[in-house]
Amino acid sequence: MILAEKIALLRKRNEWSQEQLAEKLDISRQSVSKWESGASIPDMDKILKLSRLFEVSTDYLLKDEIVEENEKIPKAEEEYQPPEARSISVEEANIYMDLARKLSGFMAAGCALFLLCPVPLLVLGGLAEYGNLSISEDMAGGLGVVILLILAAAGVALVMRNSLPMGRYEFLEKEEICLQYGVAGIVGKRREEFAGRYRICMVAGVILCILSVVPLMLGAAFQVDELWLTTCCMGLLLMILSVAVAILVWAGCIQGSFEKLLQEGDYTPEKKALNKKTGFFPVAYWCVVTAIFLGIGLYVREQRNMGWGMAALIWPVAALIFVALNSIVRAVAAGGRK
Repeated sequence: MILAEKIALLRKRNEWSQEQLAEKLDISRQSVSKWESGASIPDMDKILKLSRLFEVSTDYLLKDEIVEENEKIPKAEEEYQPPEARSISVEEANIYMDLARKLSGFMAAGCALFLLCPVPLLVLGGLAEYGNLSISEDMAGGLGVVILLILAAAGVALVMRNSLPMGRYEFLEKEEICLQYGVAGIVGKRREEFAGRYRICMVAGVILCILSVVPLMLGAAFQVDELWLTTCCMGLLLMILSVAVAILVWAGCIQGSFEKLLQEGDYTPEKKALNKKTGFFPVAYWCVVTAIFLGIGLYVREQRNMGWGMAALIWPVAALIFVALNSIVRAVAAGGRK
């Protein structure tokens, strides 16, 4: 139980309103409200006043592990914090978590656009290849590439809209940090409140990823012509995947903000050191995949039995290969550290 919860509990046990408690402490009601919501913590002189007022010890108020007054709690081992660790206050943590939640939608939309950008090129190339458009295949391909680049640029803009304000918090991914009193409890509470929505998003995203191949399977089962298979079915696959990615990225950004502050999951001190050595790989890999996609699509567009639809298959395949290669790169880097 954190300090904010204890203040609210003790106030209610005494049947005081926030205004009454504020009067007894000679402060504003807003200050009491901020304490109980975890937006701020009392100064030490106010802690002492609260201790006398509620007739509890300061240890009970300040130690999260003590859930009842006078409860005997074994002394916990003091957690090591390196002297160079940056200190994070309650206000800084709340500002960061609020900003991460606010900007997560931009990151999700940008990632979705990266998956959607091949769709116009795929459709235009397929229609032109089979004579359903009054323009040449070269013109359709050129127009599709222009639209692809515009959508990709929009995706980059959205990702940068997220990345620029978050730039000042990059140290959370790279450096060890030290949380001031009460911060861990507040972050943990907000993570618990988000846990239900996070699980729903993860399940929905994974289900959509699995269902994304259904259009292709149905097209093959009903033996639709190659035009519909390589344009409509593949386009639907990428659109469903883009929705799945948007959901996963949105939830992942918010969940990641909690893990970065608590230094859990992928942001433990050991993994932060590893990320410094392997951070180049994802960027380089996806740049190469994009170049391969454009090269294959432009090279095979003149062959009747292939087209942009076949080239678009590189994205789901590349995603699977990335997981394997990224694991290998990190394993090699981790072995090098040892």
